[in-house]
Amino acid sequence: MPGLIRGVARTAVVAGTATAVSNRVSRRQQGRWAAQQGYEAPSRQSAYAAEPPAPPAAPDMTSKIEQLKQLGELKSQGVLTEAEFEEQKRVLLG
Repeated sequence: MPGLIRGVARTAVVAGTATAVSNRVSRRQQGRWAAQQGYEAPSRQSAYAAEPPAPPAAPDMTSKIEQLKQLGELKSQGVLTEAEFEEQKRVLLG
């Protein structure tokens, strides 16, 4: 049973990390394509120039902190080794 829980927990961590990395790669690739084509996609802000810019996205940092806490809990429970923990932390923090 502990092996099953460890496998499920590891899968959850890897899936969450993979999703975050995939989203980042997609955003970077879109930026590269836009730069190659010599233009940027029109933004909502240009259509509403009178509106002030939105504040920076705090939930992104909040989600990273939550994921780091989860990684720390998995490490303390023995689900992740020190090396696995460090690798996942490195990927998460980019």
